[in-house]
Amino acid sequence: MQAVDVTRIQQMAAELRENVQRVIVGKGGVIDLAIIALLCKGHILVEDVPGIGKTTLSKALAQSLGCSFSRIQFTPDLMPTDVLGVNFYNQKSGDFEFRSGPIFSQILLADEINRATPRTQSALLEAMQERQATIDGETRMLKEPFLVMATQNPVEMEGTFPLPEAQLDRFMVRIQLGYPTPEEESDILLRFKRDTVLASLDAVTSEESLREMQDAVTEIAVNDEIRMYIVAIAQATRSHDGLSLGVSPRAALSLYKTSQARAAMDGRDFVTPDDVKAMAETVLAHRMILTSNSRLRGRSTEQIVSDVVDSVPVPIER
Repeated sequence: MQAVDVTRIQQMAAELRENVQRVIVGKGGVIDLAIIALLCKGHILVEDVPGIGKTTLSKALAQSLGCSFSRIQFTPDLMPTDVLGVNFYNQKSGDFEFRSGPIFSQILLADEINRATPRTQSALLEAMQERQATIDGETRMLKEPFLVMATQNPVEMEGTFPLPEAQLDRFMVRIQLGYPTPEEESDILLRFKRDTVLASLDAVTSEESLREMQDAVTEIAVNDEIRMYIVAIAQATRSHDGLSLGVSPRAALSLYKTSQARAAMDGRDFVTPDDVKAMAETVLAHRMILTSNSRLRGRSTEQIVSDVVDSVPVPIER
């Protein structure tokens, strides 16, 4: 395995974090999770109340990367063609032409994704997993890097369609911004009295550099004990009496990859058990389904993840 220049990864992550924090006050940990997903070529589910800054975060990330950005406002009447695009007949040329949908961008904000019908939600599945979209039998590749950042409001449930397990499993991480502290909220009021901060953001890295860093992260060393530790955590969720559905092998792979990215951002070319523990909740919790008994007792999937991580023996460094 070739040596990994973790210094470059650290530097790029620090520049991205600093640039995004020009518009997102505080929330360094949340921004780091978004960068980790980006380094792992993963997608992000942002679950929080309106007005927290979910849209601003995705726009700031796109501008910091110099990538194209599109936003889809999901509604019950949204059709798959509104997401993917459509072939239409051009009377002047006498031929069919393809008009691409918003999915053909590099950073896609799927706003209030749970307001669309399952049919429209499923239009994202192929793109998120295989980086391609099939329209009228023709497969079109999406440009890398490709990141879907979807938002949903956990409070307002009327008129929503819960995301199916297959959709949730394609989001590498789930993050929550949370309300700002009084000091942060005061800073927001001062900083955004003129709405020019986001428009003034410049790109701090290039697509080529990002792809290099994404390749470098895959070279971060994960020894056999750590790999089996990740497997043991995934296996433990499948036999937990508080869950009717544990995590998939895709979830275990996401935990493996995000642990590599976290190690690199911490300046290490090897993964430790602490990396795995730190990423477990944000990677695994949204992929689990509680039993009816667990729901009645008021348990959460976050609590189950904590129980599982505490129950699995931690590898001891030789």
